Amino acid sequence: MTDDGAGGSSHSWSALVVEDDPDAGEFTRTVLAQHAGVDVVLATDADSALAALQNAKFDLVVIDVELPGRSGLQILPEVHRLAVGVPVIILTAHNRVDYAVGALRGDVDDFLVKPVDVDLLVERATTLLRRGRDRRAAARSRTVLAVGAHPDDVEIGVGGTLAAHAASGDRLVILTMSGGAVGGDAVARQRESQEAAQIVGAQLIHLGFQDTHLDPASGPITAVEEVIREYRPDQVYTHSNNDRHQDHRAVHQAVQVASRAVADLACFQSPSATIAYQPNRFVDIDEHLETKLRMLRAFVSQAHRDYMDEDIVRATARYWSRFTQGRYAEPLETVRSTMRLTPVPPAVARGHAGHAVEERHA
Repeated sequence: MTDDGAGGSSHSWSALVVEDDPDAGEFTRTVLAQHAGVDVVLATDADSALAALQNAKFDLVVIDVELPGRSGLQILPEVHRLAVGVPVIILTAHNRVDYAVGALRGDVDDFLVKPVDVDLLVERATTLLRRGRDRRAAARSRTVLAVGAHPDDVEIGVGGTLAAHAASGDRLVILTMSGGAVGGDAVARQRESQEAAQIVGAQLIHLGFQDTHLDPASGPITAVEEVIREYRPDQVYTHSNNDRHQDHRAVHQAVQVASRAVADLACFQSPSATIAYQPNRFVDIDEHLETKLRMLRAFVSQAHRDYMDEDIVRATARYWSRFTQGRYAEPLETVRSTMRLTPVPPAVARGHAGHAVEERHA
């Protein structure tokens, strides 16, 4: 979408307003429509709001805190899942600090107390509409590179994470360094890799280094550098150095050198990882575990291996979820990570005695 300013856009922005009070809902709809050029869909409770988000795309979501049944704050996680990158404004009739803190923890973009001044609502909505557009455009431009020594390494380690990236619109590249001939027919394994990559829309690059003889100084560093130079990834995933398999360690060392200019490098867990593997980042893959399992099913030639058993895959993801708020997660060791500090929205900051920031991974 493109715009020429509030009220003068070449299209109409769209917003979902969740408000159980008919008068308040109509007020918000009228203000956004007449003063900000926004097409508004009204929902009166949590269930109808989530149904609307499932059936249509919006540029802004405005939610009243006090709804019948589940509150506006309670449904925020589902709102973010269904409307990735879409800004959220929380409205409440109570100027209470606990509501502001709850909204902040729920990752909202603004917090306004009713009755809301018309000019303030238009100003905040217009700002967030543009910010959301830019945020989603930036997210779509991200490129993710996952590097594995053998076919299926990447899918086992970060299959769910890659599925989450794909759902966010990220460009995916999977680089497999060898054909995995020691573990099976290389031609069949390459075909299986291609099928798995297609499930998440990833581009597959399959190199021909000799299985079990990978040496960082004998070609892999240069090969990974060439891929990074061509695709310019924002995020790289690869093996951990804390691994029994010599190929996995070799790929880790090659990627660490070759990706030195990439801001974010993290290491996934392989079945051969040692007890020294120490993850400090965890990706919630509740919505993407089934996609990961579909990717692993593509590797028919490896189905006999214990670590490909779906019960083990589920159990492993369930174990790591103890570090998240979801049911399933994938662990990562951070080598490098860029952090961004986002200021608290002004309306929230006014509810606190001091200054606060929200810390996020970039």
